[in-house]
Amino acid sequence: MVSNQKKTIAIIAGEASGDILGAGLIRALRKRYPQARFVGIGGDEMIAEGFHSLVPMERLSVMGLVEVLGRIRELFRIRARLLDYFFTTPPDVVIGIDSPDFTLGIERRCREFGIPSVHYVSPSVWAWRQKRIFKIAKSVDLMLTLFPFEARFYEEHNVPVAFVGHPLADRIDLEPGTASARASLGVEPEKPVLAILPGSRSGEVERLGALFLEAARWLQARRSDVQLVIPCVNREREKQVSELVASLEVSLPLTLVRGRSREVMAASDVVLLASGTATLEAMLLKKPMVVGYRLSNFSYKVLSRLVSVPWVALPNLLAQKALVPELLQDEATPEKLGEAVLERLENDQERSRLQAAFLELHQTLRQGADERAASAISALMESRN
Repeated sequence: MVSNQKKTIAIIAGEASGDILGAGLIRALRKRYPQARFVGIGGDEMIAEGFHSLVPMERLSVMGLVEVLGRIRELFRIRARLLDYFFTTPPDVVIGIDSPDFTLGIERRCREFGIPSVHYVSPSVWAWRQKRIFKIAKSVDLMLTLFPFEARFYEEHNVPVAFVGHPLADRIDLEPGTASARASLGVEPEKPVLAILPGSRSGEVERLGALFLEAARWLQARRSDVQLVIPCVNREREKQVSELVASLEVSLPLTLVRGRSREVMAASDVVLLASGTATLEAMLLKKPMVVGYRLSNFSYKVLSRLVSVPWVALPNLLAQKALVPELLQDEATPEKLGEAVLERLENDQERSRLQAAFLELHQTLRQGADERAASAISALMESRN
C-alpha cells in the first residue's frame, strides 16, 4: 500500500551497523510513504537516502566505560536536543536502532509524550540482566528482532514484537562462492584454508591473538598444507597482528589481509574466531567453525553469574543446541582449539551435516528484513491514525 500522507519518521542510529540498517529501512518505508520526511541521527548511509541528521552520528559512537564517562555531558545534551525537537514538532513514530543505553530512554520519553516508539535490534536481555524487560516494556510500542528466539522471549513477557529476520541473511547468497573468493585472495585453490579472526578491537586481539596463533602453530605441526589467513579490519589491527607475530617468533605461512573478512571466511574450510557477529557471518557462509574466547578472570566470574543461556555463539543459540564448539576461558588452550579445528578439517561427514543445518538456519533468517520491518512500523503508524 502506497500512502500520500506526509509522514515524519524519526530514526536514531548510533553506530555503523545501525546506519546500514537505517538506510535499508528508509528505502523500504519510502516505498510506502513517498512523501515521508526522515529525521534524527544517522550516518552517511542514511544521509545518502535523504535522511536529515540533527547531530553527526560519530558523536554517539562511544565504546567503553571510560570513554562514555568522558562524554557523558555531551550525550545528555544530545538527548535533550532530540527530545526538545521531537516534542516541539512531534514525528509520527520514533525508531531507535540498537544502542539501547542511549535510544531506549528517548523512546520511553517519546512514548510517554504520545509518540509511538519502536526499537530495532533487541538488546541481549534474553541472555543476561533479564529484568531490563520491564524497562523495555515501558519504552516501546513495538520491538523488532533479528532472531526468532528473541521474539519468543518478548512474547512470553507480553511485549509487542515482530521477528523481521537478519539483513545479512538477505545479502549473503545461500550458496557460498568458495572458489571465487580463493581466486580473489590469491590462495592456492587445492590446499585447505583456515581463516583466523581474533576480533576487530584492539583489546580482543590482545587477549586472543597470541592464543589463536599458538593454535595455528599446533595445527601446522600436524597439517603443514593448511593455509592460514587473518583478515584485519584496518591498518591499526594489521600492525598489531604483525607485531604480535614478531613478538611470538611464530614461523607460520601466514597471510594478512586488510578488511575483506567475509571474503576470507568464504575462501576458508574452517574458521577459528572470537564469539560475536562474525559467528553469524561464518554460519551464513556455511563454514565449520571453532569459537574461542577469554576475558579477565574477574570479568568472566561476574558475567558467568549473570548470563542465563547455555551458549554464546549465535549458531548454537539459533539452533538451541551445540552445533559448533565453544572453548571459553580455561578451555581455550592452543591444543584444544587446534584439535577442534583439525577435527573439522578432516571430518567430511560432520562438514556435510553442519552445512545442511546452517542452510536451514540461513533460510529461517532470510525474511526480507527491510521490508518486514517497514511493514510492522507502517502497521503501527496506521493503527494510531
